[in-house]
Amino acid sequence: MNNTFNDKSFSEAAAIARVRFAVVAPVIQELFAEPTKTAYYKRVAEKPLKMPDGSEVMYNYNTFEKWEKLYLRHGIDGLIPKRRSDIGVPRALSDAAIAEIYRLKETFPRINATLIYQKLIEDGFITPSGTSVSAVQRFIKRNDLKSARNPNIKDRKAFEAEFPCDMYQADTCYSVFITENGVSRRTYLFHIVDDHSRMIVGARFFYQDNAYNFQQVLKDAIARSGICSKIYLDNGGSYSNEQLSLILGSLGIIEIHTPVRDGAAKAKVERSFRTIKDTWLHGLDISGVDSLDALNRLLADYVHKRNNSFNRDISGTPMERYSRHLDRIRFPKSREWLDECFMNRMIRKVNNDSTVSINSISYDCPQQFIRMKVEVRFLPDDMKNAYILYEGKRYPIRKTNKVENFRTKRNNTPSIDYSRTGGVDSV
Repeated sequence: MNNTFNDKSFSEAAAIARVRFAVVAPVIQELFAEPTKTAYYKRVAEKPLKMPDGSEVMYNYNTFEKWEKLYLRHGIDGLIPKRRSDIGVPRALSDAAIAEIYRLKETFPRINATLIYQKLIEDGFITPSGTSVSAVQRFIKRNDLKSARNPNIKDRKAFEAEFPCDMYQADTCYSVFITENGVSRRTYLFHIVDDHSRMIVGARFFYQDNAYNFQQVLKDAIARSGICSKIYLDNGGSYSNEQLSLILGSLGIIEIHTPVRDGAAKAKVERSFRTIKDTWLHGLDISGVDSLDALNRLLADYVHKRNNSFNRDISGTPMERYSRHLDRIRFPKSREWLDECFMNRMIRKVNNDSTVSINSISYDCPQQFIRMKVEVRFLPDDMKNAYILYEGKRYPIRKTNKVENFRTKRNNTPSIDYSRTGGVDSV
């Protein structure tokens, strides 16, 4: 990928890659209904694509075929644009203005575009010189916000994935307090359910509700039960972030999010949470649990029992239903490949002293990258194996030890120059 992004532009580029992947994913997964993939691309090309900045762009179907080739050759990295085409060009509607339009339409369903335009100006979201009333009118029309219907009415239909691993549902719930080393702490249960079989494919307690903890649960679920085609997620920070989008794109998984403040949309995972509480957690003697590891061992025993118990909704056990179609399940190519897919990514500029800062911690880098912007890949709990990815090769970085660096210079011993190794080929 291009190494000239800053943090903001990298986030925007990753969001564009996610849109592109959503187009080619049905072809990659062979899920399109048309007789040929070209016919599918032509159908998609009939309507504009909604981009992350709210704009809509018409594409020729040949562009989609190019995206497919890029993904097959380079994975999700191939879909990240090398450089934004709209740098320096102001957008008509900012993200804040768009959010305010949605808020106004939800609060005042009958409000029209002209009045919204006036309110946006009065509240400082836009300026008359920067945005016209027609821009607001077009946005409302394109996003189907013109109707005065009650926004709280949800059109719900029962659904079920046709096969195991067609879709996973995931969420987190607040859980019990346990006392470890004399300190009482709340736990959070991360939970992933296979939509077709109702099998719990991932479940684990943590002390923090954060994005990396969910990534660990998802990684274990995929290693054990297979790569899902789609995953249905909440909109919380653990489930809506650029790192997760890049990981899912690398795995070929389509990312779907529930409507905001609509927990009922994830009915199966919510029902599974309730069952966990009613059939196990509410009756658990917490006083006998003295560590997070002990709680997770009890959880593993419960999940095994639950996955092999009769479920009246599917007239059988989740494990039996999951096992009927093992031939359709896509498993990771290797553990090394899976590890690579789950690497977090960050753009950093290398300082003049050959260091970069990640989460306020300094790391030594190869000297040839001084003053360059580079992509660092890492796992937050395994920084000793972090590296710079440059032109398909890995260049390891290491936590800065100023005392060691001082001694190296004092003894006139040449500092380590990773460039001599030529890097390590990326998996």
